[in-house]
Amino acid sequence: MSAESAGRPGRPDPEEWRRRFAEEARAERPDLALLCLLLGAVADPGLDAHGIDAAQIELDELAGRLPYGIRGGRAWASALAELLGERCGFAGSSADYRRLDSSLLHAVLRRRRGLPILLSVVWIEVARRAGAPVYGVALPGHFVVGFGDPAERVLADPFDGGRPMTGQDAELLAAGATGRPLDASMLEPARTLDIVQRVLNNIRAWASARPERTDVALWAVDLSLLLPSHPARLRYERAQLLVQSGEFLRGAAEMEEYADVVDGVEPAAAEAIRHRARAARSLLN
Repeated sequence: MSAESAGRPGRPDPEEWRRRFAEEARAERPDLALLCLLLGAVADPGLDAHGIDAAQIELDELAGRLPYGIRGGRAWASALAELLGERCGFAGSSADYRRLDSSLLHAVLRRRRGLPILLSVVWIEVARRAGAPVYGVALPGHFVVGFGDPAERVLADPFDGGRPMTGQDAELLAAGATGRPLDASMLEPARTLDIVQRVLNNIRAWASARPERTDVALWAVDLSLLLPSHPARLRYERAQLLVQSGEFLRGAAEMEEYADVVDGVEPAAAEAIRHRARAARSLLN
């Protein structure tokens, strides 16, 4: 990003986007759409405050196109499928897993394509604005949405245009991803910050398959570390990414800091990490 574009009204610098992301993540009731859009602003220098506002407005407008007087989980699921799946064409395919913008809400709204979890975010946010009893369901390997009382198990798959899902469908997904039967906990409504963390996990997985995109992996880890709750091992992952990107001293220093944290629990692991830190420093010689 040029100095000129960074200073334009409506386009904060990346650190400002990160600050706003951290602030929203710690709010009493974090806004799912806003967190996903702030994440998108970190990823895409072309997304500014006006673009974030436009995306929120589009979600509002989509919600306004739903009919009035809908009652019951199945009726809500059917109405969303008709609007978003049939009329608007929101869906996904295997090709969408190869694109970073399939994990960015503003791009998904523009393309009408995305990963299951981002399409589910669109459904959740449109339905919520219309007053629907909606929630996300983090099935292993495939995110879907639910409507009404979770005990009813009214599920829909936004990735498949909103196809209704039976209990057997959910069981097959769980078995295919884990090799184990469906556990009732897998059907619990997903919390906002858990959804955001899963989005970031997807981005980190996308970047890990592309060694030339260490930059993407780094900002995804950085945002994950801004969430109130995150795995401590992410700090070690960040240190490794710094080394991979050529920042040997910073990476080594962060490895040593992480080793100090784990030393009291796993001294052998801490020593192995310190060895890797010394190896990173030697790369400067």
